[in-house]
Amino acid sequence: MSHDDKLIYMANQIGKFFAAQGGAAEVENHLRKFWDKRMRAAIVAHLAAGGEGLDPLAREAVSRLAAHH
Repeated sequence: MSHDDKLIYMANQIGKFFAAQGGAAEVENHLRKFWDKRMRAAIVAHLAAGGEGLDPLAREAVSRLAAHH
């Protein structure tokens, strides 16, 4: 499993956890608080390259993160 695969998996898991608790805003907030700058930059770059593997909620959260990055 590559580093990007791990980040995608983690973002999707966080999305599943927060799906019933506020959605993309909560996922974005979690990524900002608990992921270091390199992890956030890597997932934003992955989205910019097409975002393959990201679930819709995680994709929306990373898009929000990119907009405020």
